[in-house]
Amino acid sequence: MPHLFEPLKLRELEFPNRIGMSPMCQYSAHEGVVGDWHFVHYGSRVVGGIGLQITEATAVTPEGRISPGDLGLWTDGQIEPLARIVRFAQAQGCVAAIQLAHAGRKAGVGLGWEPQHSLHTAEGGWQAVAPSALPFGEGYAVPQELDQAGIRHVIDHFVSATRRAREAGYQVVEVHAAHGYLLHEFLSPLSNRRTDAYGGNFENRTRLLREVVTVVRAEWPQELPVFVRLSATDWVEGGWDIEETIELCRLLKILGVDLVDVSSAGMVPIAQVPAGPGFQTEFAARIRSEAGIATSAVGLITSPAQADHIIRSGQADVVLLGRELLRNPFWPLHAAKALGHSASWPLQYLRAAPPGSTGR
Repeated sequence: MPHLFEPLKLRELEFPNRIGMSPMCQYSAHEGVVGDWHFVHYGSRVVGGIGLQITEATAVTPEGRISPGDLGLWTDGQIEPLARIVRFAQAQGCVAAIQLAHAGRKAGVGLGWEPQHSLHTAEGGWQAVAPSALPFGEGYAVPQELDQAGIRHVIDHFVSATRRAREAGYQVVEVHAAHGYLLHEFLSPLSNRRTDAYGGNFENRTRLLREVVTVVRAEWPQELPVFVRLSATDWVEGGWDIEETIELCRLLKILGVDLVDVSSAGMVPIAQVPAGPGFQTEFAARIRSEAGIATSAVGLITSPAQADHIIRSGQADVVLLGRELLRNPFWPLHAAKALGHSASWPLQYLRAAPPGSTGR
């Protein structure tokens, strides 16, 4: 069986191992542009041995940012700063990916460590949009319901951002359709009360995501993979659930998606999420088995043995680490030693590596 340090090939792209950095917002951009913090943040994890680095949620439009500190890719001026991150990752043998996103009704709030509520215009906020005029929760403004022209605007901006991502040199593009943001809002009956072709039954609620995936896949090089991040369940009765997720993933595979990044929740603040070690892994396993598509697992995966077991037992093809990589950028190098596998070390750090280690 494959293990955590075995390469993975998707289309014509080979990943050096099965360890990826989950996209985690840093809320540190200025007008959507990355800065020194991002370069050091991402570069540290790349040096630490990850095989896949996914740049945090990158908004396809200014109003699609979660906060004023979010990254963006709505203008050509944002390309080169991201390209610097990509070049460093690839020089270390790491695959560089980017998550393209639109925050929908959860847009225009404070930075991640600030109180989460809609900012007034004077505070740097803006009008949020959504499938229906339903606020996310207390303290959030009522979003503007997207009309047909607004939906077309969103689709077009995903296309433009995809083109810019390729110009920046990224090798994977991930469409963010999870955690209560715009594309997830269209999927879930809890946030989508539309009566037109984008609301109601399963086919209509999944229409926008399928349209976005179709145009992204057409814009992206055929030899390179496309990922989609999904919330497998809203953890609320009457919401989006794992059965609908599996059905959607079968369709996404036909549309050319290569891997589903499986997470959960984020749709409503009242959800009771039974968080625990690997609590979302069972969803990745079911999607992989029942939809016949590669998956990544994420969520409270902390130990090398746990991560390796997920791969060896066929629950997922990739393990994504979030908070654990924030705590320890060199987790992959330590995991390799713990599991008895070899891992290449940066030449600059080779003097500190276990005996027999190779350099890169």
